[in-house]
Amino acid sequence: MFVLGFNSTHDASVALVRDGRVLWAVEEERLSRRKHHYGFPDLAIPFVLDAEGIETDAVDHLAFYWNPWSGLFSFGLHFLRHLPRSWHYAKAQPGIWRDFTGLPRRMKRAGFRAKFHFVRHHLAHAYSAFCPSPFERAAVLSIDGTGEWTTTCGAIAGPEGIRPVRHVSYPHSIGKVYEAVTQYLGFRPLSDEGKVMGLAPYGSDRYVDAFRELVRFEEDGTYRVDTRYFAYHVGAPDKCSERFERTFGPRRRADEPIDDRHRDIAFALQKCTEDVMISLARRLHEDSGLSALCLVGGVALNCVANGRVLRESPFDEIYVQPSAGDAGAALGAALAVTHAVTGTMPRGGMPDAYLGPAYDESECEAALREAGLPYERPADIAEAVAETIENGRIVGWFQGRMEYGPRALGHRSILADPRDPGMRDHLNLRVKHREEFRPFAPAILAERVGEYFQHASSSPYMLLSFDVQPDKAHEIPSVIHVDGSARVQTVERGDDPLRRVLEAFEARTGVPVLLNTSFNRRGEPIVCTPRDAVKSYLAEEMDHLALGPFLARKPGSEVGA
Repeated sequence: MFVLGFNSTHDASVALVRDGRVLWAVEEERLSRRKHHYGFPDLAIPFVLDAEGIETDAVDHLAFYWNPWSGLFSFGLHFLRHLPRSWHYAKAQPGIWRDFTGLPRRMKRAGFRAKFHFVRHHLAHAYSAFCPSPFERAAVLSIDGTGEWTTTCGAIAGPEGIRPVRHVSYPHSIGKVYEAVTQYLGFRPLSDEGKVMGLAPYGSDRYVDAFRELVRFEEDGTYRVDTRYFAYHVGAPDKCSERFERTFGPRRRADEPIDDRHRDIAFALQKCTEDVMISLARRLHEDSGLSALCLVGGVALNCVANGRVLRESPFDEIYVQPSAGDAGAALGAALAVTHAVTGTMPRGGMPDAYLGPAYDESECEAALREAGLPYERPADIAEAVAETIENGRIVGWFQGRMEYGPRALGHRSILADPRDPGMRDHLNLRVKHREEFRPFAPAILAERVGEYFQHASSSPYMLLSFDVQPDKAHEIPSVIHVDGSARVQTVERGDDPLRRVLEAFEARTGVPVLLNTSFNRRGEPIVCTPRDAVKSYLAEEMDHLALGPFLARKPGSEVGA
């Protein structure tokens, strides 16, 4: 039984599932080359069908990650209650609702004869997290901006199904608060929240008490937002209100320098978010009595908050799905429908995040020849790359199937030496062309993580943050943030190409760590094809490109130099 799940708003994506096993999962942005692609996944749907070698009539069920009728009455009352300010919604919401309700007809016109299912948003998130997790039973905390009328949902999951036990309703949304303050700080909402997370450790606790007035805890462990400080709930383009600006000062324009006030606001926002997640996790632990927690939703991409939940909540184990945001809800919708149709909870069908396209040697070599790049084929590409990195070079690394989710996990990565204290600044300035405060992540051999990081556990998807061991910080300075933390990726699988580079680098240097960042140009998605990789490599100050088994250099330089 084939089930095709999809999302057609921001971070549009498609997942193809057969009998509970995830075959393909691809974000539209990787194919369209428009970051956080908003709209119907016109390219990703035919891609996954072609990749599997099937036609539209082979698909048995279609699953969409949102139910447009759920919460509609509540939204109507909300709209009327907040008139005339809520008139902003009248410009966009009717069109979005028509698009959603028209999807069954659209898919039928595209040749699909499959049964169409609307899946509630947070249920889709919950399935996307629990089904791939290693837990027989688990609590699930789904937390994002909003899904229909729900912003936060706690559930209990097991073989029999997923049962919601607690929720927070719109407009009370820590995800929307984070989005609004991201915009206030001069960054792009629904895109640059990670920048705010990276900025936060540079700030002080000056505004923490003030933020506790903005987001207040309830006796049941949930929270409420003082919406007087915001305007997202009335659909206004500026998501923070004048009251917010009177309290915290004028908003920052994107071209203005970042000062201590901005850093302190980022600090308070991050601290508030972490406290909300810990409070929710503690109450969910009381509700469930379980020892394992699955975190999902856009807020679960906040690896610093996830790390605090792991350390400070009563849960012993945490699993965060690699595509925890809305792109991953397409997968969750397909898994939810699989369970509903078969009566069997799909488990174990997603062993890793490498669910996108792969390209063979001939395609890699053709891209190099087309660009006129000198290249060679070393006997061992991993050993050659490790030697190159040891010599201080930066390498674009393109291997195997593309990652699903926002993190580069060693198949579409830029790799560098974590021992070089100047490497972070060089990468930010000369290669990534981004803010100087942005940190880089360490990829580490899984069995060595406890030697380098405190309270560390398995973190294969770079979604948990740990503090460095004090006696190891000097060994890997370029991957340690200003507060002594790092967003860690543990690499376990013996056949993972990144693991082979890590092993070779450790053999040469004694350090089982590499700096790993996404292979992309500023403002673009992570590279997908060999041609994307070559284009990005030529545009940036990377030294070498490892494209499949080939090691390329720029004209005029020497391979390995």
